[in-house]
Amino acid sequence: MIKNNDIICISSIDWDFIWQGHQEIMSTFTKNGNRVLFIENTGVRSPGIRDISRLSKRFRDYFKGVKGIRKESENLYIYSPLVLPFPYSRFARLINKYILLSVIRRWMKAVRFNDPIIWTFLPTGTALDITENINKKLLVYYCIDSFAASSASAKKIKIYEKNLISSADLVFVTSKALFDYCAQYSKSVHLFPFGVNIDSFEKVRVQSAPPPAEIADIKGPIVGYVGGVHKWVDLDLVKAAAQRYPEAVFVFVGPIQTDISALSSVPNIRFLGGKKHSELPNLVKHFSVTLIPYLITDYTVNVYPTKLNEYLSMGKPVVSTALPEVLTFNRENGGIVHVASGKEDFIGLIGRSIKEDNEGAALKRITAARENSWESRIEKMSKAITDALERRRSENGLIWKEELISFYRTARHNVAKLCVPVAAIIILVFYTPLIWYIAGPLKISDRPVKADAIVVFAGGAGESGKEGQGYEERVDYAVDLYNKGYASHLIFSSGYTYAIKEVDIMKALAVSMGVPASAITLENKSGYTYDFVRNTKEILDRNGWHSMLLVSSPYHMRRVSLVYKKMGNGPKVTYTPILSSKFYSHGIGASPEQVKGILHEYAGIVYYWWKGYI
Repeated sequence: MIKNNDIICISSIDWDFIWQGHQEIMSTFTKNGNRVLFIENTGVRSPGIRDISRLSKRFRDYFKGVKGIRKESENLYIYSPLVLPFPYSRFARLINKYILLSVIRRWMKAVRFNDPIIWTFLPTGTALDITENINKKLLVYYCIDSFAASSASAKKIKIYEKNLISSADLVFVTSKALFDYCAQYSKSVHLFPFGVNIDSFEKVRVQSAPPPAEIADIKGPIVGYVGGVHKWVDLDLVKAAAQRYPEAVFVFVGPIQTDISALSSVPNIRFLGGKKHSELPNLVKHFSVTLIPYLITDYTVNVYPTKLNEYLSMGKPVVSTALPEVLTFNRENGGIVHVASGKEDFIGLIGRSIKEDNEGAALKRITAARENSWESRIEKMSKAITDALERRRSENGLIWKEELISFYRTARHNVAKLCVPVAAIIILVFYTPLIWYIAGPLKISDRPVKADAIVVFAGGAGESGKEGQGYEERVDYAVDLYNKGYASHLIFSSGYTYAIKEVDIMKALAVSMGVPASAITLENKSGYTYDFVRNTKEILDRNGWHSMLLVSSPYHMRRVSLVYKKMGNGPKVTYTPILSSKFYSHGIGASPEQVKGILHEYAGIVYYWWKGYI
């Protein structure tokens, strides 16, 4: 049996529910030195009114531990998660994934729970979220039911289950029908029907003990059933049988999971409710006949009843409806179970079994149960796990070279795939007129007209692309417009300073070109386009000037015009960018600096829109 492993079990039932294979397998593993985190059921359907007691218990269990995790016994930890109860909602699944993984990962880190085996009974999307996002050395799926047939809302589970089966390293199943289903998607399917803890039942069988108090008053034969009283129990069949044998008492041991009001008028039917697993052997010991009265449905054709081997381990006659798995069991074990062909046959077999007194038949039942002990089942499961781990270690040792070659081959392929579009973009941007078509909407150029002032926007890096040199072409063009008589005033705007204020250099240059100093107004506080517009507008308003010629970069004009439009009530602006810019001079393609300048203008427009400037 496997030892010293960490195991995460994603269960389809809660730990305190009817004792089944889930608890039996995991408790056996913990006794053998393995540590187990048992994650209680996160659901295959949305809860209803009948689930209120179960939900309230989940809340109580959650607060017993830390974030829902408590230590149940040596090596065994139970996680009772609080999750959104909508298993097929994408939003709920996303929230649940965050909740579950954050708690599980923190707990694993705290207790040094590393590289676990993940064993899941649950094939939901939430279970997949855990199996796919926790580092593991092996994934085992134990398919014990046809969940898709369990309820109308659970039909959506199929797509998740197929993914789980195909991704699992090992798939265990409890029935031949489930084997055939899972074998469609996996080559590692093993048949392991639920077993029986033979020691606990045999110990009680050979001892002399009085009947439990709940049935001590019964004088006649007891026809017993152990398990959940759910919608797959044929209540009409049970009622007819109880009415046929009024001298017998029909005792049901297990939680009530369906409406049983149809049986309330039958006096010789008794419901004891759920019992601890340790109490079951002494109850079954005092049954005269045991029942498996299931309806035959799409769900039950896949069911291997756990109770079958528990009944047989006590040597009791078993009367069952014709479940496929019971029929298979009967063929393999000499017909030791009374399998009914219909309603009347079922009722008749109960009567014959009540009268039965055959020690030889009882011994055959006990022998068959011993062949189906949990000890034997779990040992074989462990062997399959050990073999799978060994195969994985062997494969990892053999395929490292192939994986490395594959990695580099994939990397080269990805680089090649990336180079093609990158090369295409480079050619289009730098060797075709594409960038100039893109830049076209930025450019506004009007014919010069008479105005009150000529306004020059400079500031930092301009047409040359170098700080402190962007003003030269703009001043030169503004002076030319001044000399041609388009305006009698010049306004130089720039907040840039490099040793000397840029506006002072612009003024000195203009004066050297014959412009009187008195015709020049300086604005030295603006660092950005929005500031240029606002501050020069104040100068124009203060002097009563109502029109202007604007001199700046040809591709700067669109942003300036949008700011003026947003401000409103401004001067009449004629956009007169410099006629020939060294910075933007070009052939067919563009330089990286030119591309950067044009993209900068578009980015500036987007930013100004976000800020509300335009």
